Amino acid sequence: MAADGIPVVVLDDLSTGDPARLPEGVTLVKGSTLDREVLRRVMAEHEVEGVLHIAAKKQVGESVEQPLRYYRENVEGLRVVLEAAAEAGVRRFLLSSSAAVYGMPDVETVTEDTPCAPMSPYGETKLVGEWLVRATGRAHGMGTVSLRYFNVAGAATPELSDPGVFNLVPMVFERLTEGRAPLVFGADYPTEDGTCVRDYIHVADVADAHVAAVRRLRDRPQDTELVLNIGRGVGVSVRDMLDVIGRVTGLDATGEVVARRAGDPARVVASAERIAEELGWTARYDVEDMITSAWAGWQLRHPA
Repeated sequence: MAADGIPVVVLDDLSTGDPARLPEGVTLVKGSTLDREVLRRVMAEHEVEGVLHIAAKKQVGESVEQPLRYYRENVEGLRVVLEAAAEAGVRRFLLSSSAAVYGMPDVETVTEDTPCAPMSPYGETKLVGEWLVRATGRAHGMGTVSLRYFNVAGAATPELSDPGVFNLVPMVFERLTEGRAPLVFGADYPTEDGTCVRDYIHVADVADAHVAAVRRLRDRPQDTELVLNIGRGVGVSVRDMLDVIGRVTGLDATGEVVARRAGDPARVVASAERIAEELGWTARYDVEDMITSAWAGWQLRHPA
């Protein structure tokens, strides 16, 4: 957004955030989404016109172990932000949501009209968040957009790579650099090669989708109430991903098949037609771009 000329102020409790990642000239306020007074002050002092809510706990397994924490951070935190935004007269609200709201859909491609049946407290909090945003928008005259991410990978620059090891690509990198075979959780799914199929999207494309949503909210807040998938509409299996990772890294990425993980659906692939129609946005990067950028970031963080 800064590169697009949109003035930004960031509120972050810095529990996981890194101030060094902010572009020069972007104001940072340390504070919690649960702190109503801080939110009021920031919105008044900076004359906030729109909110992008991207603050949430996001680990599925952790949400099962700590559901109360996830509901407090993801639902109550969002409620407090919406309350402060409504009081400040904010007319534009953009929520980062998740494909976790769909659960395990038995469809070839997941459209925004596919019934939602989340399978974890994390997915539940995201779906409840969408309801909160929609209801608040209707009650207070806010234009609203909720963006449902599918499987995000890659790095916009090596310096901005993901420091966590929670998703497929960094998990494979970690095992490869330790000289171990990457794990494949089940190879007996009803897919072409027996492994799970997912829709992977480059994090830089995710960022561009947010900018497209901000432009729509800026230009037409009065008639905007959207829920949109961010995906490519392309299914990639775990084995396909390992093949690309092996090619990019030059390492043997042959997987070791182990037991399935509970709750893993065989196939989850986005329909990306609606976001193209509504925002004029389509993904630019393919899986090889994602792996190449992620590997550059991994090597920067883990020099040999």
